[in-house]
Amino acid sequence: MKNRPFRERLGFALAGIRIVWRREASFRTQCGLAVVAAVATAALRPGWIWAALIALSVALVLLLEMVNAAIEYVIDRLHPDRHDEIMFAKDAAAGAVLLASAASLVIGGLMILSVALR
Repeated sequence: MKNRPFRERLGFALAGIRIVWRREASFRTQCGLAVVAAVATAALRPGWIWAALIALSVALVLLLEMVNAAIEYVIDRLHPDRHDEIMFAKDAAAGAVLLASAASLVIGGLMILSVALR
């Protein structure tokens, strides 16, 4: 699969996004929240730095959600039985998404506060 043309690699990446969209309710929820964050940022017009921070935090949450899904797909395929170490790996990946989501909320709250204090 190495050294494929860019267009083909782009197709693989878009297919991955479609798969996670179809299979993961949490990804769809996070995408909806990303739209809310984008609309709020556009409405508040906080400045380029705040907009960049919101965009980065949204991207981080969505990419971690996709990595979490990828980890779960591989683990479930390789070891479908319940095992403590497998549960720990899945929980750790889910925890990463939770931490990024919490950080994203803090950044959004700080942005709103900075706009309110102008």
